[in-house]
Amino acid sequence: MNTENTSIPLPGQNIPNVQLAATDGTDVDLTTLKGISVVYAYPRTSPPNEPPIDGWDQIPGARGCTPQSKGYAEQNSAILAAGASRVFGLSAQDSGYQREVVERLSLPFQLLSDNELQLANARGLPTFEAGGMKLLTRITLILEDGHVKKVFFPVDEPAQNAAEVVEYLKGLSTFT
Repeated sequence: MNTENTSIPLPGQNIPNVQLAATDGTDVDLTTLKGISVVYAYPRTSPPNEPPIDGWDQIPGARGCTPQSKGYAEQNSAILAAGASRVFGLSAQDSGYQREVVERLSLPFQLLSDNELQLANARGLPTFEAGGMKLLTRITLILEDGHVKKVFFPVDEPAQNAAEVVEYLKGLSTFT
């Protein structure tokens, strides 16, 4: 994987003020959200009934976007019960395509579009190129009141990422 940005956000850093289009038609500014927000970034979900990008399976970390999103859907209630206020998926795909994904996968949360890579560029989120597209590298951010609290990177097992987030959040609640 040709990772172009390598500056991984660190705990305590601010999230930049960027409006991200959500699949419910609103714009979300992560800096204004109070409480804990879980934001998992993924490269892309392939269109239904179409093959993935040529060479996709050979790109380390690219495969697993749908299983990761399904894992977050399955763990959504547990994530909220463990102390998060909300969950978002984040990709460089446009909101129109993401709405289809939310519907097809029955996701109980919104997907956010960074299709112009404003957040990725402002925060230095890792990206790579495939199929002529610049895509986000898989990373999960736990935000608290607009600040990075925890970063999961790399995410080696996308389907298990949500369960890891639940365990992390449960650990937080035992100390507060």
